[in-house]
Amino acid sequence: MSAWFVYITAKDKQQAYEIGRALVEERLVACVNIVDVMTSMYWWQDKVQEDNEAVCIAKTRQTLIEPLIERVKQLHSYECPCVIAWPIQAANEAYLKWIRDETH
Repeated sequence: MSAWFVYITAKDKQQAYEIGRALVEERLVACVNIVDVMTSMYWWQDKVQEDNEAVCIAKTRQTLIEPLIERVKQLHSYECPCVIAWPIQAANEAYLKWIRDETH
């Protein structure tokens, strides 16, 4: 089983909570950590934007990445939500087992 981190930005803590809660309840992820406020600077609609956002950091298995991305797109208010996944290269084996056991 390949475990992955998934990085998701949200417009605020409430939206991050709603997305995170749905992903955990639906067993698409084993865990979500929410970072309440970060400053984001980015290009959007031909100009530089600056906003406060919240971050979700989720842990899941590789086979759930595509359904997870689709679910975030359904739940998210952004036209183009940030959902980025990368493999966990090394970890506590017991933690990896826990991710496997808690996702479906």
